[in-house]
Amino acid sequence: MSVDIHPVPRSSSSGEAPVLNKYSRLLTQNVAMGGARAMLYASGMKHEDMSKPQIGISAVWWEGNPCNNHLDDLAKKVKEGCELEGLVGLQHATVGVSDGITQGNQGMSYSLPSRDLIADSIEMIVNAQSHDGNISLPGCDKNMPGVFMAAMRHNKPTVIIYGGTIQAGARTVDCPALGAKAGDPISIGDAFEQRGAFEVGTITEVEMEDVIRHSCPGSGGCGGMFTANTMSTALELLGMSLPGGATIPAVYPEKQQECLRAAKAMRNLLEKDIKPSDIITKASFENAIAVITILGGSTNSVLHLLAMARSAGIELTVDDFTRIGRRTPVLGNLKPSGDYVFEDLHKIGGIPAVLKYILANTDLLDGSQLTVTGKTLAENVADAPTLDFTTQNVIYPLSKPVKATGHLCILKGNLAPESAVSKITGKEGTQFHGTAICFDKEDDFYPALASGRIREGMAVIIRYQGPRGGPGMPEQLGPTGAIVGAGLGKGKVCLITDGRFSGASRGFIIGHVSPEAAVGGPIALVEDGDEIHIDAEKCTIDVGVDDATLEARRAKWTPPKPKHTRGVLYRYARDVKSAHLGAYTD
Repeated sequence: MSVDIHPVPRSSSSGEAPVLNKYSRLLTQNVAMGGARAMLYASGMKHEDMSKPQIGISAVWWEGNPCNNHLDDLAKKVKEGCELEGLVGLQHATVGVSDGITQGNQGMSYSLPSRDLIADSIEMIVNAQSHDGNISLPGCDKNMPGVFMAAMRHNKPTVIIYGGTIQAGARTVDCPALGAKAGDPISIGDAFEQRGAFEVGTITEVEMEDVIRHSCPGSGGCGGMFTANTMSTALELLGMSLPGGATIPAVYPEKQQECLRAAKAMRNLLEKDIKPSDIITKASFENAIAVITILGGSTNSVLHLLAMARSAGIELTVDDFTRIGRRTPVLGNLKPSGDYVFEDLHKIGGIPAVLKYILANTDLLDGSQLTVTGKTLAENVADAPTLDFTTQNVIYPLSKPVKATGHLCILKGNLAPESAVSKITGKEGTQFHGTAICFDKEDDFYPALASGRIREGMAVIIRYQGPRGGPGMPEQLGPTGAIVGAGLGKGKVCLITDGRFSGASRGFIIGHVSPEAAVGGPIALVEDGDEIHIDAEKCTIDVGVDDATLEARRAKWTPPKPKHTRGVLYRYARDVKSAHLGAYTD
């Protein structure tokens, strides 16, 4: 056996076949590592396996969340595919947090920090165990950026398989007050919006419970163009997922087939020594931003892509979103603002069909970018279905966009000197002028809504929800859903927060206000009755108070005490950077 304990080059100068196990051979083909081989034998490996590449299989699996409860089964399919391709697939655990279950309770503080913990855990196992590559299976929102960040850190051949979108649910009873009938499609967003409708007496408890019980019919990530599907789209555009994988529903047979095919792609990556750093470029990030814009994706994409770019060593700022958004139309008629779910997009050809159309008719994308297939983005979609605008209404033609320019609007002004992020589709209007009503805790918002204190023309401010103040920058899907359900959507009420929003949120909403309240940002100084002015066309957000008054208020302001003095949330709040930079912790 060789005693060379250093990674070997992919091929020799004599033209020999590439070495595929250049990391695991440090354990399996090194006389000094007898103890390591003994433990691998005890784990089930055979003598003939010792010369095969070892591939870590990272499923973000746990039972208590529909986005993730099926990922262990998919991981077993990946392992099966590895065996067929002469690879040793080794499954290992990661961690995860359900965004849907933690909405509106203390669990939501753990959601964004889970992104970093996922990245840490995969990086740790892949490097510590000398794996030659990694196949990750994310499901819920923070999973996708987490596994990507890990890939950039260990920089070994990687394929990412999204666990798949959930199918649409359906009402089983009529709801006359909302003009809804039994059989109408519903999603998790509807479940959150029912609270507001029930609070103000628009719907009955039976009608509310019907939506809650039937909006999520099985496994898969939340079904609209919410954050999970937004980030699965990003991964496909970044070149880290197999073509078409972003939109395949979790329960479709095609998802299991994708898992089997992943090992073939992995073997090709090993043979050609294609690493994440060979695939990921500034142009691939720009491709991701463009298609997220085209499909009307989540505001969370700004936060995640900034952090992901940092992990890749690529310079990306909020201004890149503004630049790309100004030249990119919104074409997706997808929930929460539109009519369809991701399963509907899959049925008309998925992301490849959209890319084929955009590449053929615009210069918005760089089709020359490399992907995990070993081919370029353009090569991957050459044989994709052609969108037929006479038979489907999921994707609008360029000649008739949902919105002529991007929906992700980066705002700046004396309320957000660094930046804030809004999702303006145009259905809410593009300007808001109203009177502030401030809440330092999300829980205080709901009694105010139920009692009628929140009225049309108000700018609801929910603060101390930022990366440090939350901590963990909790999402405000509960308040946005309640506002819509109470009949105060469509621009009647604006919601502003230094926290963030679920991709299921809709309305005139502004999040990621930076600097955040916990560090003394201007949002901490706003008082009830202040005038708030927002112009999405000019990208401005201001409070109608002069600098002298703000400074006088600042002199009286006291920083809040940390909510945690030990543990993961303490460390996160201590180390996290501004949302303006992606809320990273490295």
